[in-house]
Amino acid sequence: MDAGSWSSSTEIKSRSPLQVNSLHRKNYQENLDRFIPNRSAMDFGYAHYMLTEGRKIKEKPAVTSPSQEAYRKLLAEALNMNRTRILAFKNKPPTPVELIPKHILSPPPQSKSSKPKRYIPQSSERTLDAPGIVDDFYLNLLDWGSSNVLSIALENTVYLWNADDGSTSELVTVDEEDGPVTSVSWAPDGRHLAIGLNNSLVQLWDSIDTKLLRTLSGGHQARVGSLAWNNHILTTGGMDGRIVNNDVRVRSPIVETYRGHQQEVCGLKWSASGQQLASGGNDNLIHIWDRSAVSSNSATRWLHRLEEHGAAVKALAWCPFQGNLLASGGGGGDQCIKFWNTHTGACLNSVNTGSQVCSLLWNKNERELLSSHGFTHNQLTLWKYPSMVKMAELNGHSSRVLFMTQSPDGCTVASAAGDETLRFWNVFGTPEACKPAPKANTEPFAHFNRIR
Repeated sequence: MDAGSWSSSTEIKSRSPLQVNSLHRKNYQENLDRFIPNRSAMDFGYAHYMLTEGRKIKEKPAVTSPSQEAYRKLLAEALNMNRTRILAFKNKPPTPVELIPKHILSPPPQSKSSKPKRYIPQSSERTLDAPGIVDDFYLNLLDWGSSNVLSIALENTVYLWNADDGSTSELVTVDEEDGPVTSVSWAPDGRHLAIGLNNSLVQLWDSIDTKLLRTLSGGHQARVGSLAWNNHILTTGGMDGRIVNNDVRVRSPIVETYRGHQQEVCGLKWSASGQQLASGGNDNLIHIWDRSAVSSNSATRWLHRLEEHGAAVKALAWCPFQGNLLASGGGGGDQCIKFWNTHTGACLNSVNTGSQVCSLLWNKNERELLSSHGFTHNQLTLWKYPSMVKMAELNGHSSRVLFMTQSPDGCTVASAAGDETLRFWNVFGTPEACKPAPKANTEPFAHFNRIR
């Protein structure tokens, strides 16, 4: 062995393991140019054709007509004859396996038997004249009782419209010095009606016998623009900012007085449980009052004082499917619908409607909210809750829609506006699909005929 060979051998043995491995990898990479065709992946019929007939066509293309050429191209595409490679060096990838069926990831379309989308009529189904209705945002002149009779105050007169037969009757016309009528509200029994007057008095009427049962006085010093019933308790709100609870079963009816508003109380609503009262005022405030904290000997402290609205709050509505959820609407300087958790006093959501919010009603059968508006469109808007997506806008009134009330079955809505019309909307569904209204307890009002 010569010296040169010995030197090379010694040099290789003295290399570090890292260097030796690098050498082996280099030799491996140098052998990557050996491509061995995979016979199982090759199409020998196509290869034979391309080596014989295909080459002839390329060298001496035959003269063909346009139609024959088009046919040849279509045939080549159908048989995948446009390939240029003959040899194959790897197998085709396997067909992917569907681990999760598509019908699970993408649910099938709704069947014909699924619930169809509810049709919402865009026009009122009935329109009645309401001449002389007072165009005042702070009053409450419309209410629909549990006996399916609607009451509406037109200046000094209260009229009753029976929804069963469409008949109209006059209940009372007050004297000029006492009027106009500033609020109306049916008792739960659907027979007795409370009427608030401009002279600070409240009258209780029997609508069947057309008889005045009693007059409540001493609770207010100015007009009574809002009323709300809680079983045998009639709550009144006045321009003097006071809220008074009247027990109509006793001779001296005033049992509590709530003081919190500095201006007129224009909205009053009791919760379904009868434990919480929501009041809205011209001072842009909402108060939540809790009956469990009431003391009859002193002014009651509110549970929550809500100050987020920027205008008068008249529109109030308790949610029928969530007892502690209250919706409220602000006047022209606010234009917002807000939602409140009345247990904590937290504002859950606020939606700018772009118009004065005059009234709010919940759908008793679906998660929907209806609002009535003033300037600029004087419309009714149906909202999907909780997304607050507009479902429909109902137009027809030419003046601000100040008052709304709901039929006992929860399907039809009546609206009254400054344009002196009373309109009925089938906005919450057809009466056949709605549940019958529960019968009210009439026992507390048996005392009316004995109290003067």
